[in-house]
Amino acid sequence: MKKERRGIQSVEVGGKLLTVLVDEGTPMLLRDLAQKAGMTSAKAHPYLVSFGNLGLIQQDPQSGRYELGHFALQMGLISLQRVDPVKIAIPEASLLCDRIGHTVALAVLGSSGPTIVHMNESRHAIHVRMRTGTVVSIANTATGRVFSAFLPPKQVEKLTAREVTDDTIVAGQTDKKISKKEHEALLADVRQHGMARAVGEPIAGINAISAPIFDHAGNIVLAMTIIGPMGTLDPDWNGETAVELRKSAARVSEQLGYTA
Repeated sequence: MKKERRGIQSVEVGGKLLTVLVDEGTPMLLRDLAQKAGMTSAKAHPYLVSFGNLGLIQQDPQSGRYELGHFALQMGLISLQRVDPVKIAIPEASLLCDRIGHTVALAVLGSSGPTIVHMNESRHAIHVRMRTGTVVSIANTATGRVFSAFLPPKQVEKLTAREVTDDTIVAGQTDKKISKKEHEALLADVRQHGMARAVGEPIAGINAISAPIFDHAGNIVLAMTIIGPMGTLDPDWNGETAVELRKSAARVSEQLGYTA
């Protein structure tokens, strides 16, 4: 059995006040803060005085409301700087792979484009030449479209220059370029549904659904993508696979400090 470690009860009791301030996200009056923390105002006040001395909370002299202080802010910033998005996402990707039975890949935006940095391969083999280090198309894959939809427009324009053209695409054309109009329509679809999909493309017989993962500042830092055969991977926006992917990506974003 795991040995229970001894703690300081008063610290844990006072910590409830800090938890409430974090959960509420707005300055609070003493009575409301104490009530939310499950204690009386008289009991809460000494804790708040001590937290104020440490810089963990501060009180507005005009309104009397309490909020997190400068030291709490410094702690949060240091914590965010130490966060590794890939490290946090890997366990979630593994669990997702086990639940849905399909391959799950994580990608970051590298210097050459969206780059696979981790893969959880399913028990069902798929004929896809993709492994860690593979750079995928930014315009013609679900992973690439997620980055295109949520990156700054100027950055997207530069990244997609080789794959998106202003010219009309001729039917049967062998290269993988798409028109600017088509690309913009695809990205609008991605933003509407909060994820991207590729049905039977760019690899015939393979479907993919990809969701963005955001950091505390709302920047896309990862794409989590499910890949599987057309016959077994349902690409429906509201299907079970898409729902599970949305939940997994949202959990990772939340751990990175993102608030929708």
